[in-house]
Amino acid sequence: MHDEAVDRRALKSVGVQFFANGAIYATIIPRLPEIRDQVGISIGALGLVLTMASVASLIGSVFAGRVTAWIGSRRVMIYGATMSIAFLPIIGFATSAVVLAGALFGWLFFDIFIDVAMNVQGSALSARRHMPVMNRLHGLWSLGTVSGGVLTVVMLRAGVSTEVQLTLVALVLIGALLFVAPGLLRRDEAPELDVEVAAIEGRTHLGRVNIASMLLAIGAAAAMAIEITNGDWSSFRLGEDLRASPGVAGLAFLAFTAGMTIGRLSGDWVQVRVGPVRLIRFATVVMAVGAVLAMLVSSVPVAVVGFLIGGLGNSVLFPQLYDRAARAPGPPGSGFAFMLVGQRGAGVVTPFVVGALANSSALGVGQAMAIVVLPSILAVFLTTLARR
Repeated sequence: MHDEAVDRRALKSVGVQFFANGAIYATIIPRLPEIRDQVGISIGALGLVLTMASVASLIGSVFAGRVTAWIGSRRVMIYGATMSIAFLPIIGFATSAVVLAGALFGWLFFDIFIDVAMNVQGSALSARRHMPVMNRLHGLWSLGTVSGGVLTVVMLRAGVSTEVQLTLVALVLIGALLFVAPGLLRRDEAPELDVEVAAIEGRTHLGRVNIASMLLAIGAAAAMAIEITNGDWSSFRLGEDLRASPGVAGLAFLAFTAGMTIGRLSGDWVQVRVGPVRLIRFATVVMAVGAVLAMLVSSVPVAVVGFLIGGLGNSVLFPQLYDRAARAPGPPGSGFAFMLVGQRGAGVVTPFVVGALANSSALGVGQAMAIVVLPSILAVFLTTLARR
């Protein structure tokens, strides 16, 4: 039996960490134009710096699960958060491309360790409850991005510099960590794999790689391609293809983010009623409808609605994938390696693919997005049909 008071305190701690991680991301990204000017590099050079930094997540994904299984999710979260926070002021004060790339590399490298640790803890707490919480925890991450983005806009309008903002954010995060650390689960227990998921994924091995791990990698890569394409290119779809004004074009990203947030906050309720596998299948249908409306119909209002629908469908993918990885057989955290490599690898490749397709004179942005998103949706659906 588990102490309910301990679990409630742990859930609050993990929830705060999910929110904080989302807020950090939304605090840095809107500041990139100012950071670029401060460092004195071109947009192309900034793209190269960001690409190099994103490799940190790919490298970290190889080790994060193993380290978590070795020393435990609580220590990984505390140490990872401490190191991640330390890099924020360095990003803010960077005046050279080398320092900026190094700081971003360090931030993203340790962020992947936090990512694994908080999902291990969240999945363990979710398994103990009648109503799962993984979707809502990821919903807190989405709320964190919205809150961080609003805070950054307010500070930009108030004339607060990047250096000051990121330093203040680091201090606030230290306070948050002082709240989070004491409440985390002290030890990780053997994961309990959902029986429905186990029946679908099986335990078959191909050499030294089991089918479940391969499905996680494929599902994560496809989910990342869907999320990045919708998030990063939605405004270009309205602005470039449909000639919408910047203010209107921005509604596409807002609609997708709103759909993600709503879907994650309500996804646990749906999962209890239909089960995790049916939830993913239903989500793929919703995503496909949203993608067609958003990317292939030449109407601004229809496209905005399509991105909202797409966000609703996409919202449950990563909560489910992280939960499956956390419940994989073996020490807690050991099931993340394949999933994270697939996810982060797609994160590096997808922007180049969409950009190259969209740059072609034969394709519009929406068509380029559809070429990436629709096959990815099909891939996610097919992972739910795998049999022993």
